[in-house]
Amino acid sequence: MLDQLKSAPDQIQFSEVIEFIEKHYTFTPTCFTNGNEVNEAGQNNGSCKILSFAKMKGLTKAETLNLFGDYYRKDVLLNPNGKDHQNIRNFMNSGWEGVQFDGEALEEK
Repeated sequence: MLDQLKSAPDQIQFSEVIEFIEKHYTFTPTCFTNGNEVNEAGQNNGSCKILSFAKMKGLTKAETLNLFGDYYRKDVLLNPNGKDHQNIRNFMNSGWEGVQFDGEALEEK
């Protein structure tokens, strides 16, 4: 996954990232804040998994956004005034400074 992120970030698909994370990590639903968006434990688990994984791996803002695949590239970038995908939009604005987890969401298997 990390090699693909470096070599072909525009080919990454959200579903493949989630599948990779679920294969290699045990997930615990965790409350997290992303910008002004508070996500309760069990809410927006996909974003929680991706942001947790990216944080663990020390990924940049751009690398992290690419992990969201077409949700980022098509739904958000092609519709900058949209109201969907608030976790992606908030992360674009606040970056890692705006992300806070109430605990560890991922543990390596």
